[in-house]
Amino acid sequence: MALLEVHDLHVHYGAIHALHGISLSVEQGNIVTLIGANGAGKSTTLRAISGLNEPSEGRIVFDGKDITGWAPHRITALGLIHVPEGRGIFANLTVDENLELGAFQRKDKAGIAKDREKALDLFPRIRERLKQSAGTLSGGEQQMLAIARALMAKPRMLLLDEPSLGLAPQIVQTIFRIIADINAAGTTILLVEQNAHMALKAADHGHVLEVGRIVLSDTAKALAASDQVRDAYLGGHG
Repeated sequence: MALLEVHDLHVHYGAIHALHGISLSVEQGNIVTLIGANGAGKSTTLRAISGLNEPSEGRIVFDGKDITGWAPHRITALGLIHVPEGRGIFANLTVDENLELGAFQRKDKAGIAKDREKALDLFPRIRERLKQSAGTLSGGEQQMLAIARALMAKPRMLLLDEPSLGLAPQIVQTIFRIIADINAAGTTILLVEQNAHMALKAADHGHVLEVGRIVLSDTAKALAASDQVRDAYLGGHG
């Protein structure tokens, strides 16, 4: 059964029509990726799902509930957690305080402590830097912290926006390995990613966006093998 369903989603920024009827679904336990050029509407789609952008038309259904137009904090409380592009960490707070803020809607102290340990096991580099202010971390460490903080909210589904942006290739490999681990532990993922090659390798299904429309949808494997996708997004080779 689909955990997330998006039906005919339209988003406007003033006079600009950014999304033209996006429809997609994400099955429980899957990784689905959105790929496309800059400005194709990938981040806008995630922002509409998490309540940061209000759709002008269409419906968003999460776990059977119509959440269209809900405030972001209500959506977060359902376990649909957005890790935005640019990471959005609190630079002047410590790493530990950032993690605490991830759990701000939770009251289960024992559960929070357990999830903190789990997140720190996934990201040993973050464990070493708990007392540091988050602004002093490298780009890769900030991305790890952003994902670790999202895990503190006990997500049923993560919306990951450009997790590899601006990171060294070695760190990108690490981030994607951790994304696979998070998914294997039961969290569903909708991934927006410039690195189409890595995204399609990680995902079960994919959608290609062009100027606010989905132009191709298939299994990630089929998209990675498609000449059209390879020429446009994979540099002409697998």
